[in-house]
Amino acid sequence: MYDATVWRTSKIPLPPEKMPCRIANEETGELDCWCHSVLFDYETAKLTALKIEHDTWCSSGGLTVDGNLVSTGGNGKGANTVRYLSTCEKCDWREYPSSLADPRWYSTQVTLPDGGFIVFGGRGAFSYEYIPIEGQTNKNPTFLPLLQQTSDQFNAQTQFNIENNLYPFVHLSPDGNLFIFSNNRSILLDPKTNQVVREFPVLPGGSRNYPASGMSVLLPLRLKLGTLKKINAEVLVCGGAPWDSFYYAETQKKFLPALQDCGRIQITKPNSVWRIEKMPSPRVMGDMMILPNGDVIMFNGAKTGTSAWNDAEDPNFAPVLYMPKGPRGQRFKELAPSTIPRMYHSSAVMLPDGKVLIAGSNTHDGYDYNAKYPTELRVEKFSPPYLDPSVAGLRQQILVEFSDKEMSYDQQFSVKVSSNEPKLNIDEVKVTMYAPAFTTHGISMNQRLLILGLVDVVSNLSTPIVHNIIARAPRSGEIAPPGYYLLSVVYKRVPSASMWVHIK
Repeated sequence: MYDATVWRTSKIPLPPEKMPCRIANEETGELDCWCHSVLFDYETAKLTALKIEHDTWCSSGGLTVDGNLVSTGGNGKGANTVRYLSTCEKCDWREYPSSLADPRWYSTQVTLPDGGFIVFGGRGAFSYEYIPIEGQTNKNPTFLPLLQQTSDQFNAQTQFNIENNLYPFVHLSPDGNLFIFSNNRSILLDPKTNQVVREFPVLPGGSRNYPASGMSVLLPLRLKLGTLKKINAEVLVCGGAPWDSFYYAETQKKFLPALQDCGRIQITKPNSVWRIEKMPSPRVMGDMMILPNGDVIMFNGAKTGTSAWNDAEDPNFAPVLYMPKGPRGQRFKELAPSTIPRMYHSSAVMLPDGKVLIAGSNTHDGYDYNAKYPTELRVEKFSPPYLDPSVAGLRQQILVEFSDKEMSYDQQFSVKVSSNEPKLNIDEVKVTMYAPAFTTHGISMNQRLLILGLVDVVSNLSTPIVHNIIARAPRSGEIAPPGYYLLSVVYKRVPSASMWVHIK
């Protein structure tokens, strides 16, 4: 986890081993002796202090093939920075403040089929660029007209810059192209030729990107055995705000109702159109996560207003489950609400045990613990319905030490599970691989779930009962970029705890 450095304070002093202090102001010599980044142990809540120099406020990120974190952009001197954090026990941030050609404040980072990265957009940056090798510097970005064309202004007289094109939604399609959604428009871009392959219809109803801040996921990709047919891919975009909501919130403190609809489109199909569905409640600034059983869940956000300081009201406390395979009109289900408002600067992340970690909310310019919506330092874990005790008997237990943790593309691998069931019907078993997301400001970068093709399920009736599940790995980096994934065995829609697997 990390926070902005711009406020020059936090609740955690920089420990002696991380000294000297950061120079916060070169003109005055003011020092910042506070910690702005930590490793958080999600099982014990232990915090390990890290030292970060260049402001990460509104930045982006993703994991390398080897599981290390690469972070791009941010505010001020952080805008052109690329940062690296390796997984060794005493590793700390390595930062290169001039690596990027354009400033990347509110940009989106995407993992490519070869494991490299590309970063799109940012405030005043209508472009994209490939993240260079560590320590090197990009000279020129590539202009992307879509980002310029989707930047809203209120009118010619006020020249009030609303934008609505920041943190664009970008998803890697299984054909290797990139689906890019900005404001209410979207394209399919070939990253090898920099050519637009397809333009999609406008998604009606309002704006979906920061500060309108809707949510988006690439719906689970179902991989089948023995076929080289094109894999169908669908994108879901939910919530957001009217295009001028930010103007009214900023200038009049008038908070317009957030959007209550979702659009769903097949991005691998020519002439595809948006299909519209209605959520149980409006939501802006929400977070949308893919669960290991293939369902989607939405958290956080507000029912009125937009992103930005003090620009929203009416927190949306209720998580909503979306079941992509459910009958149309019956795909949404509200779940038990939180009691903590989590609006601007909230986040969520999937954990290996199947819970979701929820954190954040800071609607103010700085730390404010006495406001109506105070700066929120508490974190929560949410247990989805599949963790209800009534279905605990269906939960398989992966025998990690007897399962394949390294895999190669298009090759068979084995996962062994301990079970209460004497026989697992192959039709009721799924093996899923989840690419963990970098989550900030309502966008979860690089998140994807793969439902793998199953070869066989072989049962051993010893005590305890063990089943050997044989599955086939994804066939290419276009479908599953190389790196670490959380693998789950799902039985009758109840997922096991996950184990880490590595594909390259």
